[in-house]
Amino acid sequence: MNLENVKEEVITKELVFEEYPILRSLYGERGAHFKILENIFRVQLTLKGNHVFITGEPIDSELAEKTIEELYFLIKSGYNLYPSDVEYASKIILENPKANLKDIFLDTIFVTSGRKVITPKGVTQKKYIEAIRKSEIVFGIGPAGTGKTYLAVAMAVSFLMKGEINRIILVRPAVEAGEKLGFLPGDITEKVNPYLRPLYDALYDMLSFDKVVRLFQKGAIEIAPLAFMRGRTLNEAFIILDEAQNTTSEQMKMFLTRLGQNSKAVITGDITQIDLPDPKKSGLLEAIEILEGIPGITFVYFTKNDVVRHPIVQKIIEAYENKGKSFNT
Repeated sequence: MNLENVKEEVITKELVFEEYPILRSLYGERGAHFKILENIFRVQLTLKGNHVFITGEPIDSELAEKTIEELYFLIKSGYNLYPSDVEYASKIILENPKANLKDIFLDTIFVTSGRKVITPKGVTQKKYIEAIRKSEIVFGIGPAGTGKTYLAVAMAVSFLMKGEINRIILVRPAVEAGEKLGFLPGDITEKVNPYLRPLYDALYDMLSFDKVVRLFQKGAIEIAPLAFMRGRTLNEAFIILDEAQNTTSEQMKMFLTRLGQNSKAVITGDITQIDLPDPKKSGLLEAIEILEGIPGITFVYFTKNDVVRHPIVQKIIEAYENKGKSFNT
């Protein structure tokens, strides 16, 4: 007998909830939330009044039960649940059944101008924002779509709005590591703006357009091309270096030594997307090698499992990883 093909006995569990309106919110429009849970946990969910019936194998049913109960508590606590939240929550429980969704989803980073609440969407994102709160320098390293840059901007805006820092400085190397921007038209701001577009997009998602413009005019938000940061000491600032995999060793050292009093720096990058002529000379790779373990500096590593963009992004990353393995064999 092939034991791998032997399935556990299917069981049905009954959950009873006190507040039906909350349970309906958990059910989702036309059962959209329950459908997500069914697909991820491989169970069947039935809603009857304030009762939920879970049918499936014991382990799957137990994980689904935990997720449903914790999502119910989140809604009861005032959390506005979206289908994407159900998917993130389910993946968190699958990866770590002991995880506490309340500690993750109720950790509000920032409330945007559109009243959208920005919260971590996974265990790694939670570690990331906690590291930013506690450490002077944080490296967020991992693939596209994991929220590294977006959360860094959200934390920076939060710190600025609370008066914990006086300005946000956005830094990004040009695609060319040497930052030869002379061929682009306009002044230095116009030259580097195309490279900073993802940072602007994050700002506009959190603040109104007029608010962002005023903050730039006041100097509370500043763009600082990496090549033009030499000689500066940045006090009372939150500095974000994005796409750090495309810095050279010299540029990374120069950037890190700009940090002044009461400042924080967040460095984000994807070491699988190095555009330097010699990838081995990436300043980010060197920083990982020589700085890890220094008090006040924290490294947070994201994986494809932390992708929070469209689900297809995770599949794309996996496909490229598999292709890379075939090249290396």
